[in-house]
Amino acid sequence: FSQTLDRNTAVQLFKLLAKYRPETQQEKKARLNAQAEKVAAGQQAEAEKQLVVKHGINHITNLVESKKAKLVVIANDVDPIEIVVWLPALCRKMGVPYCIVKSKSRLGTVVHQKTATALAIVDIKDEDKQSLASLVEAVNANFTAKSDEIRRTWGGGIMGTKSQAKVAKREAALAREVKLSA
Repeated sequence: FSQTLDRNTAVQLFKLLAKYRPETQQEKKARLNAQAEKVAAGQQAEAEKQLVVKHGINHITNLVESKKAKLVVIANDVDPIEIVVWLPALCRKMGVPYCIVKSKSRLGTVVHQKTATALAIVDIKDEDKQSLASLVEAVNANFTAKSDEIRRTWGGGIMGTKSQAKVAKREAALAREVKLSA
């Protein structure tokens, strides 16, 4: 979780997420009051599906497992890290693009909370499909394509003294074998 999204891509991402913020309690109250007034007047109340960002680690897990998530955004400063450490592997397995951003409080402001460990974009308006596609392309280049490279360099490749001695002993035995056979 040390590699996060670069600044320019993060700005694009948060602009897109801001368009799909869930409604506040006041907005919900006003919307429900307007619907109630329409019903009282005898009109049909329209119930349109709201396109919002999904949050909550269990909800996001279900969305990724059912392949409904279009993009998953994970915070890098989650404590304890075990809450989200498995999520990139699940996203890679299910073929869902994911990215890691710097602050869980930034994710929280999107969904009107103090903090959020992860967010997911499920449905999107037609006018934003192009920006989502460019974001997914950048995210795939930064995270999904580099996942093997990141995994290989994890830990620095420095072995302990016992392991180094074992490898040196094995190499010496191979060198002796090559000498004897030659």
